[in-house]
Amino acid sequence: MESAVENKSETTRVAKPKWIRVTLPTGQKYKQLRSLVDTYNLNTICTSGSCPNMGECWGEGTATFMILGNICTRSCGFCGVQTGRPEKVDYAEPEKVARSIKVMGIKHAVLTSVDRDDLKDMGSILWAETIRAVRRMNPQTTMETLIPDFQGITEHLDRIIAVAPEVISHNIETVKRLTRSVRIQAKYERSMEVLAYLKSAGARRTKSGIMLGLGETEEEVFQTLKDLRAVDVDVVTIGQYLQPSKKHLPVSSFITPEQFKVYETFGLELGFRHVESGPLVRSSYKAHKHID
Repeated sequence: MESAVENKSETTRVAKPKWIRVTLPTGQKYKQLRSLVDTYNLNTICTSGSCPNMGECWGEGTATFMILGNICTRSCGFCGVQTGRPEKVDYAEPEKVARSIKVMGIKHAVLTSVDRDDLKDMGSILWAETIRAVRRMNPQTTMETLIPDFQGITEHLDRIIAVAPEVISHNIETVKRLTRSVRIQAKYERSMEVLAYLKSAGARRTKSGIMLGLGETEEEVFQTLKDLRAVDVDVVTIGQYLQPSKKHLPVSSFITPEQFKVYETFGLELGFRHVESGPLVRSSYKAHKHID
């Protein structure tokens, strides 16, 4: 059966079910961090991406920061980040990010970035410098790095491994059959090779994530989880795809909480250390747990 991803002319909208509901952030810790973000004009994916788990994560002392600008060189059909010609690299950014983490009192920081295929090193040098700056200014803060594939070039991956973040994450995003439509410039096999290399080259803990509701089948999800375990990935997140705008790929279906539980159970039986699976789960959800 043709999926919504494979047929972009599909105009029928799938109504959001009752379980896709976001609870408004509350709590003293959230209010404190919200005030700091607004006062110092700090840049977090949590706020710019309107993450549904912002209140919960901030309440637990976790936040996600994006480096290397906000314009991506790739044009993935699911992603709300702007595509185009990126601005020049801000070489002061490592110190700015480290200072933001200190000001916010973050216990566990998640770092991510746009793809920078326009750069010779694809941004890997600034990645490493940012991790070093965070460690220097915030020695008690643990880190997860959600990295691009760096086109599979091991020289760039080695720079991330060398600075030893507690978790190195790279998202597979979708099943093999849909990768070409969903991720366009990325390749399923290359992402698996990246994850395999990270672990074999000394990464402490590896992690990946997948979105559902783009037309995949249950068996394809099972196979993707098997593929991730075959390259020794430790942690996996499974969440519902939500369309950022009318220009992006449509939602093919909303996966029930019961089905997410099926995938969680299957993943744990495969041997993942942690499986976060639910409609509102995102890459950094419960990230602080994944260093245990």
